[in-house]
Amino acid sequence: MKPVAGHNELGRWGEVIARELLLTQGYAICGENIRISGVEIDFIATKDDVICFVEVKTRSTDFVDPVEAIDRRKRSRLVKAADSYMRQYEIPLEPRFDIVIIIGSPESYTIEHIPDAFLPSLNNR
Repeated sequence: MKPVAGHNELGRWGEVIARELLLTQGYAICGENIRISGVEIDFIATKDDVICFVEVKTRSTDFVDPVEAIDRRKRSRLVKAADSYMRQYEIPLEPRFDIVIIIGSPESYTIEHIPDAFLPSLNNR
């Protein structure tokens, strides 16, 4: 068995923290680490009449803005995967793309949930 890289452990820890946050905010988790069209969606959650496709970004320091890690290409791939998911399961809810940012370590961290972090592009390029 291969050793797990430290950043993978940090990412897994961040997803556990993000899951707890979403649940305490009243979201129902429909799926975790769902692979669609070659893209992994960290969480698919619902609340009210909205289905949220949530990307979790965990960093040990705030030196690099985690939001910047979700560039145009990544956003485009997330939108296409979300569209495939919604079509496959005939989801009648309004889609939304959220980001949960966690900076720090289990000993000390900050967490921020950004609802509607980006809008799907109308341009498919």
